[in-house]
Amino acid sequence: MAIVAGVRFATRDGGFTELDDQAVQGFAASLRGGVVRPGEPGYDEGRLLWNGMIDKRPALIARCSGAADVIASVNFARDHDLLLAVRGGGHNVAGRAACDDGLMLDLSLMRGVRVDPSTGTVRVQGGATLGDMDRETQVFNLAVPAGVVSTTGVAGLTLGGGTGWQTRKRGLTIDNLISADVVTADGQLRVASDSVGASSDLLWGLKGGGGNFGVVTSFEFQAHPVGPNVMLCAPLYPAELGASAVRAWHEFMQDAPDEVGGGFLFWSIPANPYFPTEHHGKPCVIPIAVYVGDPDRGDKLTQPLRSLGTPYVDLSGPIPWTALQSMFDPFVPKRDLQYYWKCTYLTGLGNDVMDFVVQRAATIPSTYTYLVIFPFGGAFTRVGAEDTAFGRRDIPYMLEFDSMWADPAQADRNIEWTRSVWADTQRYSTGGMYLNFPGFAEEGENMVRDSVGPDNYRRLGAIKAKYDPTNLFRLNLNVTPRA
Repeated sequence: MAIVAGVRFATRDGGFTELDDQAVQGFAASLRGGVVRPGEPGYDEGRLLWNGMIDKRPALIARCSGAADVIASVNFARDHDLLLAVRGGGHNVAGRAACDDGLMLDLSLMRGVRVDPSTGTVRVQGGATLGDMDRETQVFNLAVPAGVVSTTGVAGLTLGGGTGWQTRKRGLTIDNLISADVVTADGQLRVASDSVGASSDLLWGLKGGGGNFGVVTSFEFQAHPVGPNVMLCAPLYPAELGASAVRAWHEFMQDAPDEVGGGFLFWSIPANPYFPTEHHGKPCVIPIAVYVGDPDRGDKLTQPLRSLGTPYVDLSGPIPWTALQSMFDPFVPKRDLQYYWKCTYLTGLGNDVMDFVVQRAATIPSTYTYLVIFPFGGAFTRVGAEDTAFGRRDIPYMLEFDSMWADPAQADRNIEWTRSVWADTQRYSTGGMYLNFPGFAEEGENMVRDSVGPDNYRRLGAIKAKYDPTNLFRLNLNVTPRA
């Protein structure tokens, strides 16, 4: 354990405080995972997030190995009025998991996963990634509906809702969340569940309300039979086929059974050994469909999408679930790219919308960027708007702007392009967005309010007032405490 001297911390009100050696060393001694200060081994690895744009320097990193370490860290931050950031196990491309001069609570040591095959339930610690979870559940040919990139953190994905290939069949990740262990601002470890005597209001708030109410040390999910192989439909067609291909994909998805998840991608073929060299850099469109059932049936069902023209390359075929979940990993690398991810909900996918997206996709400034039309429907829509904090269950499609670039000098150009096209897209939206793709959360609390709806927002404010009345957990997509 490192011996630490006195430390100057940022406080929640924007000021600073100096904590003496005794206080800081006492805190360090209370953690099994230990603390890391600037200049010590592991500090830069601990402070740097996925997004190459984010370069924040906390005064101290608390490496939590379990709930006891989390409790000690929350108490230390609260008692000394410290600015507190919470880092899970994954991306956090918006940069909210780090802070300058404050205390960074790091859960990345807490990656345990335990599967109960008799009930199909899964216990997942707060620092685990989707890859950690999929690896263990696939031992039993099970999977939790969650995400499309294995390096995503389970915690952040879940607290924002959790879309993925299974969304139409089994709902969002939060729709499969049974309970959670949460350290709230008072330093208490609470069980959030619908069981008698537990905190059911807290569970409701966690289902789409973000990291506003505490630090989740573990999640309990319901998993479902998936794999070991599923059917992937992913032909990469020339961009010139964009208008006809997106219409064919839209028509296909309207009649598709719930077992079909997917997305329509506008992309440029990466300079990656995964793809033929002669096609590197060429703009393409990809009508993706994933059938989370019998691969043979999925093969027959998706055949029309594989017959729209001559693809540059066709990745279609049976694929192991874990391979599917990690398929996009090489294209969202840690620190090698700069990220600005934003999205909007679409009221529909009429010809005007499809033409708009095709036209704007042709102006993408970076070959790393992809636009994604993501389909909802199915099980997603069969959950009431008031049943979870997520709120918006009436949306048929979402448009994601996964803007990425390598050269820091191109940041302004790429961010401005994304914001401009996003603003133009609002004519096809009734407002709101999926909070896991918030850009840099420029809209503030209005973004959360518009995304969850006014009634759910009021309820979130009351839950926040109950469990975090002083807004200790504020470096998130924040909800102000309102009694």
